[in-house]
Amino acid sequence: MEFLLDTANLEWIRRCCDAFPITGVTSNPSILKAEGKLNLFAHFRKIRALIGLERTLHIQVLAEDCEGILADAATILQQVDERVYIKVPTTEEGLKAMKALKEKGVGVTATAIYSKIQGFLAIAAGADFIAPYFNRMENLDVDAREVIAAFAEMIGRTGANTKILAASFKNMAQVNDALMAGAQTVTVQPALLCDALKSAAVEKAVRDFAADWKAVYGEDTLQNMA
Repeated sequence: MEFLLDTANLEWIRRCCDAFPITGVTSNPSILKAEGKLNLFAHFRKIRALIGLERTLHIQVLAEDCEGILADAATILQQVDERVYIKVPTTEEGLKAMKALKEKGVGVTATAIYSKIQGFLAIAAGADFIAPYFNRMENLDVDAREVIAAFAEMIGRTGANTKILAASFKNMAQVNDALMAGAQTVTVQPALLCDALKSAAVEKAVRDFAADWKAVYGEDTLQNMA
């Protein structure tokens, strides 16, 4: 089970990597838009410096045709580093590019997945990650849980090395459902992840623990009792 951050914001990345068991960072043009016009590759190099080489970094191409996708991928790998996973939309041209990238040993994340057949084809093309869009599928009246479960079954049946990287969530219930359906990995917006731990019940429990300690030990702490 892995948790990735769906953001390009350096402060969020720093905060969440300090607090949570984060295993990587994903981005796309919509995520980048939220940060304004950046010195793009310098910014991604800063992200890599923050997360280190042990975490995965996923960067999306812009081109839509195979030749352009391969050119975009080469630029990303040259300007950031060779460990980046190239995010490729799961279209006919995208699948063609995925096969070519895998022949070169490049990490591939198949994205913009809304259907079973897209995922199956991306698995067969050798994608390292497939990214089904959970909430967007639900908006289209597609059962996202069933789709993810089908991917998990196919990966198990074929012995593929592909991981399901579920994306596009509006709440933590969807994140939980994706993981329970068989996703090995999820990418979540930092605010959604942090807000999930904000609960009146949890906060009350913490306050009650502190009050009960104080009732017995006053201002003593564990450190000064050693």
